[in-house]
Amino acid sequence: MGMLNRFKDIMSSNINALLDKAENPEKMIDQYLRNLNKDLGNVKAETASIMAEEKRAKRVLDECKEDINKMENYAMKALEAGNENDAKKFLERKVELSKKEKELENAYNLAKSNAEKMREMHDKLVSDIGELESRRAMLKGKMAVAKTQERINKIGSSVTDASTSISAFERMEDKVNKALDEANAMAELNKTPKDDIKDLAAKYDDTTNTDVENELERLKAKLKNQE
Repeated sequence: MGMLNRFKDIMSSNINALLDKAENPEKMIDQYLRNLNKDLGNVKAETASIMAEEKRAKRVLDECKEDINKMENYAMKALEAGNENDAKKFLERKVELSKKEKELENAYNLAKSNAEKMREMHDKLVSDIGELESRRAMLKGKMAVAKTQERINKIGSSVTDASTSISAFERMEDKVNKALDEANAMAELNKTPKDDIKDLAAKYDDTTNTDVENELERLKAKLKNQE
């Protein structure tokens, strides 16, 4: 029964805790189920053996009861035939068989109880394995989702790194623009100072009227020559 107690311990253990320690949960789930199915094969063989023992004990008990009935019938026939001594012998054998019947009945009851326990544990193990088979599909589905989430997390980290790079690029751009502005300002400062007096004097150096007078005199001279 030690083997059966081990099966009960396995089924009552927290499989999720085992999965947490596994390097590859999917492979470990499959391995656990392979182990349990192998154990189930051993349980089936043991259960079949104990159930066979129950049937054998029942058959021996029934044969003993049949022999007791036979001894009583023979005793009745011996009395009917007037053979009291023969009847006593048959009754003596009946008494012996009746004692044996009690022992066989105890053995049968024990075999029956063992068979019922084994069958119950067998059925429980079959049920638990069926449940774990269903949970395996669910756990593998969760594992697939976890892997997808892990990939998304990695992509998210890459996006974060990209954002950092973009921010750094923008900071460099600001530095470049600042440097350009400073260079332009310095160039402006380095220009030759403007002579405002020249511009002011040019305002009053209006030669327009002089040119007109000169042109008018030229035309007058031309007309005079034509006369």
